[in-house]
Amino acid sequence: MSGVWGWFGGGAAQKKKDTPKNAILGLRAQLDMLQKREAHLQTQIDQQDAIARKNVTTNKNAAKAALRRKKAHEHSLEQTQAQIGTLEQQVNAIESANINRETLAAMERAASAMKTIHGGLTPEKVDETMERIQEQNQLSEEIVNAITANPIGEAIDDADLEDELEQLQQEQLDEKMLQTGAVPVSDAVHRLPAAANGELKAAPVEEDDEEEELRKLQAEMAM
Repeated sequence: MSGVWGWFGGGAAQKKKDTPKNAILGLRAQLDMLQKREAHLQTQIDQQDAIARKNVTTNKNAAKAALRRKKAHEHSLEQTQAQIGTLEQQVNAIESANINRETLAAMERAASAMKTIHGGLTPEKVDETMERIQEQNQLSEEIVNAITANPIGEAIDDADLEDELEQLQQEQLDEKMLQTGAVPVSDAVHRLPAAANGELKAAPVEEDDEEEELRKLQAEMAM
């Protein structure tokens, strides 16, 4: 039985929701009919005006009759236009009211959603959460400092680094001087000719061709 009452309740709610829509549809249908009548009356007015102009000099009675019909059509046109204006105002009013209702309903749904999202959330809980986050960040920073404060392995002697640096600088200087043709002072002694560093070796004396031939003859005679 409750299902039947629920169905009736749901139908009534739906009908209530569709009321503005149905009212607007009915007003627009009436507006369409009145606008067609407005166009028809304007056509009749134009026709009667043309008849009056055509007979104004030749047939005054026909011209007067045409003007009379024209006046009647103009009166009907004014009434029709007034009705159109009234219906348009009603349509706008209903549409505005419906928009206001839908806007309010949307705002109510948004408020309900925010209430659900927040739940038991309070400023005090937010402050507690932020304090826990700050504590964890501070702990992480302390851990990093503890890890990096004690380097692993033996410390490097700065004096050894200075000696190696000077050696590299000297090698670069020697290489640049060799490329430019100059000899570094440190290598000057090592690059001098051998005669300057020790005793000069006597150069072999070349013998004349005659001496060579004489030795050959002596050798042959000895045989």
